[in-house]
Amino acid sequence: MHLKKLSVLAFSIGSFSLAAEAEPERRGFQPTALKDTSAQAEATGFVEGQSLSGWTRNFFAQERTQRDTAFTINKGNGRTESTRLRETWTQGTVLDYSSGFTQGTVGIAAQVAAYNEIALQQGKGRIAGGGNRTLTDSDGDAVQQWSKLGLANLKARVSNTTLTAGRMAISTPVVDVIGNRALPSSFEGVAVNSAEFDNLSFDFARFDRVSPRTEQSLSRFSTEYANRAITTDHVTLAGLEYQPFSNVGTQLYAANVKDFWNQYYLNLSHSAGDNASLQLDTDFNFYRTRDTGQRKLGPIDNNTWSLALTTSHQAHSLTFAYQQVDGNEYFDYLHETNAIHLANSLFSDFNGPNEKSFQVAYGLDMAGYGVPGLALSIYQARGWGIDGTHYKGGGYDGIQAMNGEKHQEYGVGASYVIQSGALKASRIKATYATHRASANQVDGSLRELRIVTQIPFNLL
Repeated sequence: MHLKKLSVLAFSIGSFSLAAEAEPERRGFQPTALKDTSAQAEATGFVEGQSLSGWTRNFFAQERTQRDTAFTINKGNGRTESTRLRETWTQGTVLDYSSGFTQGTVGIAAQVAAYNEIALQQGKGRIAGGGNRTLTDSDGDAVQQWSKLGLANLKARVSNTTLTAGRMAISTPVVDVIGNRALPSSFEGVAVNSAEFDNLSFDFARFDRVSPRTEQSLSRFSTEYANRAITTDHVTLAGLEYQPFSNVGTQLYAANVKDFWNQYYLNLSHSAGDNASLQLDTDFNFYRTRDTGQRKLGPIDNNTWSLALTTSHQAHSLTFAYQQVDGNEYFDYLHETNAIHLANSLFSDFNGPNEKSFQVAYGLDMAGYGVPGLALSIYQARGWGIDGTHYKGGGYDGIQAMNGEKHQEYGVGASYVIQSGALKASRIKATYATHRASANQVDGSLRELRIVTQIPFNLL
């Protein structure tokens, strides 16, 4: 799991006009030019630039199901039992050593990070198999404590271009590290990031293994919504980020997941106005996914997009977001990644075949009321028109039963970041979400309370 239009358009156009009037000056075109600084020229040395830092995260989640949704407890000897309650309580800690870059034309650096997790809730009946939240053994018992090498890589840098080889964290719209558990995922392969220009950067990468959030070993890539037994040898990606104006950003990425799909991504973002009076932020995301090679997942012909409009005034923000899937299968992405950069990817991803969804969200930054670091939010989202009856068969078999499915989700959240003192930058975040679904919608009906506390530290 993953936790009218006319009126909205009229509101958005009106907001845009007001915001545009509030702009103090026109924001001009930014020509692309080579940077006049070099990150490598500023290298201080392998030892001189080293750091030892990390964080520890306490993750608690309680889920309660309703209607026909249930979790399964492994009772041993092939026996199982259903339950409506699942609890996760774990403590994850990351200790990250990063060297500096050696001096010279070509700089060399290294990074090693150890990941450790402790299961604070170990009751077999409570963890209900663990899911992708608690590491369990073959009998369904929680592994009380475990560790792994989360990151291990070497880097070579020339000017502002860096080559990284080994196990790493990377964030792109088509392969993206996911950190919504006690520990994050990571990927093994080779990546290049080039930022030689002021407003233009490039990414190239190839990965053949993923280190999951709640596993000690490396795994082959599978997808989030297809049959997990179907895996791929590698994923290759290329992309660029370009900012032609100071208030306009673009991203363009492409990925080949061998024998699964070719996926293309476009993002356009724009900001107008001033938050002090009225500001409008627009964010458009588009994915085009087509099957390729041996078509291990079957036929895929999917276009999925979202448009989010956020108007803000001082401490307040209001967001309207529409999302649509044009395809007879899920909009899918790689498992153990967060590569779904769509506006309505919430507790549910709202990514069913032919699904349409709409979200309204409100945010409040309490700094404007004398409490810096405190933020509050509330949202509601609905998805409808889910139809898999035209699916021709393959890795998503079973969605043919989806015919007019719908669901809705509500959520509230609060977060606080400590502003000063020994615990500066520590964060506590609490969220409560409830999801209601029709009979064949994949996420089911449940409620979740989640409380996450993270404390950063620096040792060197």
